[in-house]
Amino acid sequence: MTHDLTKSLAGVSGILVTPFDAAGDIAPALQKPVVDRAIAAGVQVLTANGNTGEFYGLTTDEAVRMVQAAAEHVAGRVPLVAGVGRGIRDACRLAEASAAAGATALMIHQPPDPFVAPRGVGDYIRAVQEAGGGLPLILYLRNDAIGMAAIAELCAIPGVTGVKWATPNPMKLKAAIEACPDHITWTGGLAEVWAPTFYAVGARGFTSGLINVWPERSVAINAALEAGDYAKARGLIAEMQIFEDIRAEEQGGANVPGVKAALQLMGEDCGAARPPAAWPLDAGQMARLKDFMTRNGLLT
Repeated sequence: MTHDLTKSLAGVSGILVTPFDAAGDIAPALQKPVVDRAIAAGVQVLTANGNTGEFYGLTTDEAVRMVQAAAEHVAGRVPLVAGVGRGIRDACRLAEASAAAGATALMIHQPPDPFVAPRGVGDYIRAVQEAGGGLPLILYLRNDAIGMAAIAELCAIPGVTGVKWATPNPMKLKAAIEACPDHITWTGGLAEVWAPTFYAVGARGFTSGLINVWPERSVAINAALEAGDYAKARGLIAEMQIFEDIRAEEQGGANVPGVKAALQLMGEDCGAARPPAAWPLDAGQMARLKDFMTRNGLLT
């Protein structure tokens, strides 16, 4: 099936969880109910090997298997974005494997090397694109301190079609949109709670870990923003804010644990979150999470 990636990126980009079994090994089959629920709810894009998928906690072999599994689960129903990154050779291997699995596009995590030059990132992106056979590229931007000139240069690399903006600086986002080519799709990368702010300066769509648990709410928020109904969007966000608040605790270390604990409460145990994530949630966090899910009818 052919998808309009630009149109899809204006929707919800769901970041899929990576399930583990009791021994701590990846358990790809457990992801399928999450995928089916998200697609049934209308989530427009799904992403394998994103941060909610514990990308940096996986080996490269595990990441390859998870993009293959996600492609099998999605089965062409929506665009599949594949996260790639780490060292250049790992990133290229993942790009090649993701293209072979049938990914629609590649999302390039920012290189974690402590010595990263904007010019070097450009070379990194070009190498990944070549390895991925020319698939469209989405840049995951978590550091806007590199400056507008560098951001514009990265966005001008042939094949770059989107940016996942993941810094809490909306005015820098506005400046980046103005400085970069018109064909770039700018997606909010800080989930639902930041989506109205980013929309207000020109972003379209947003990424979401909530879709693993409550995809209908994510889709409803996006629909309200697309309709320009900011009041409705804010109201829908207020009702799920506690979920994101819990995930933001412990310096963000509760991000994935919040999702996995919610799935456990729903009877869809996807295992623990790997260290250094804050697993398990503490008693207070679990009490607030269970109350949130009970109030919103998410527990059967």
